[in-house]
Amino acid sequence: MRFHHIGIACRDIKDGIECIRKIHEVVDIGSIVFDKEQNAQICLIKTAEGVTLELISGEPVEKLVKKGITYYHVCYETTDIDREIIRLQDSGAILVSEPKPAIFFGLNKAAFLYVSYGLIELIELK
Repeated sequence: MRFHHIGIACRDIKDGIECIRKIHEVVDIGSIVFDKEQNAQICLIKTAEGVTLELISGEPVEKLVKKGITYYHVCYETTDIDREIIRLQDSGAILVSEPKPAIFFGLNKAAFLYVSYGLIELIELK
């Protein structure tokens, strides 16, 4: 697994971008994309510190945002998502969503698992 991004829940993507800009030097802002599979709007932001943040708004994060929770997940990329899921489950991870095509990542498969430190997303990038 290789680190890819940190997922941040927000009520509104454009407001979220402005909040990030106040704290970090933003070097790139991707397009805001609606992912019908997740029923969410998503946008990637890259900072001068070399960190990629994924802002997410919509149904999957509504309850978190209402509670004032913005940290959503950490994402890792892998070349074999099925093998990585088995490895993580053998270590105690709980599969939250089966691998499915992620519109935001070129229809590469993505899955979410709950691990001891929270929610992780896996993206299969080859």
